[in-house]
Amino acid sequence: MKRFCDGVRRRDFLRVGAASVFGFNWTLPHVLHAQQAAQRAGRSTRDVSLIFLYLKGGLSTIDSWDLKPDAPAEFRGEFHPIATNVPGIRIGEHLPRCARQMDKFALIRSFRHHNSDHGPADHYMLTGYFPQAGFNPNLSPNNQRPAHGSIIARKLGPRGGVPPYVCLPQMHASAGPAYLGSTAAPFVIDADPNAPNFVVPDIVPPHLLAAERLEARRELLRQLDRYRQAAEVRANRQARAVSDYQREAFNLMVSPAARRAFDIHQESGRLRDEYGRNTLGQSCLMARRLVEAGVRCVTIDHSNWDTHDNNFATLRRSLLPALDGGLSTLFRDLADRGRLDTTLVVVTGEFGRTPRINRNAGRDHWGPAFTVALGGGGIRGGRALGASDARAERPAGDPHGPENLAATIYHLLGINPREEFYTPDGRPVQIVNNGRMIDGLLQD
Repeated sequence: MKRFCDGVRRRDFLRVGAASVFGFNWTLPHVLHAQQAAQRAGRSTRDVSLIFLYLKGGLSTIDSWDLKPDAPAEFRGEFHPIATNVPGIRIGEHLPRCARQMDKFALIRSFRHHNSDHGPADHYMLTGYFPQAGFNPNLSPNNQRPAHGSIIARKLGPRGGVPPYVCLPQMHASAGPAYLGSTAAPFVIDADPNAPNFVVPDIVPPHLLAAERLEARRELLRQLDRYRQAAEVRANRQARAVSDYQREAFNLMVSPAARRAFDIHQESGRLRDEYGRNTLGQSCLMARRLVEAGVRCVTIDHSNWDTHDNNFATLRRSLLPALDGGLSTLFRDLADRGRLDTTLVVVTGEFGRTPRINRNAGRDHWGPAFTVALGGGGIRGGRALGASDARAERPAGDPHGPENLAATIYHLLGINPREEFYTPDGRPVQIVNNGRMIDGLLQD
């Protein structure tokens, strides 16, 4: 398993557990509990979903979305800008398919924040809050504040019989619910959707799992219920509720509708090829399937964009082609299905890369200036908002940061960013930390 430059193992080991209906730690029963709680709390009237494509490690936006061809050679790098289908907007030559979909998304080229370390910057971008003293990036999860997906799950609840918040192909350490608790935690697809034998734990049983084995498991559940009933004289009401959620989890596991939603093998080979036969491309396709089935937020955690060495060769050979195929097809596919207006897509890493190329032909961490891409969900496509300076070292004016991104996401999903949650010790915390909607993004 590859490590990032800080030595931390970045893959999260918090699993849902393959085909388990008896687990008690962030499993499907807890997700179902969250759905019912959200239903009781009421829902927003705006019916928009979020796909948050997180390029873990930090995309070099000076080599992708915001090239500087007139800068000195030690800044501009090896790549050249190309025209897009929007006059006046140019992006990197290794994103030609995205260039043909530029009218469907916008670029914020004046994005920035004040930290260039993986752990704190991850938390900042995935929650909108910079972590306070005592933050430990080595924990998993490590949230001091709830991730966007957890807030969406708590505020909007479910649509249909699918969880409101899903992470794939694993859960990022900063994608958890913090003080919102396990009922706002994501359902984690802890598997690579590009794998030939890909199935979703707890939802899609292996194809060779015989019906009699499922019935035997159901009988085991009945026996467990009898033991629990004998102990309920001493148990509290919560134990009975957990039993109910586990029974409902089993029913969801064998539900044909749920199996269809999570079964990527139902997609045509041609469309899977267009998305790209790689983890990023197939994750984008799975995300489209999930929001189509009713999931409120899908966070894709894709690694490894930490290009300290051989930045240009790595981007050219693998990273940018995968992003180009997956993202461009996602926008086209959503538009063709009439779902782009109701699906917000956000593409970012925790920061950008240094404008100056290092001695290893790489670029290092750089929070002071980078680009975030957004499309769908009410965003006006074909726009480049703001600008970085001549060497992409700082925003040229009107900078935006994680707080404004969070405010924009919640606004588009119909969540009041000024609303407050309460921590376990009773402190009120606003959903957004004084952020504001990013001007110029909304459709007319």
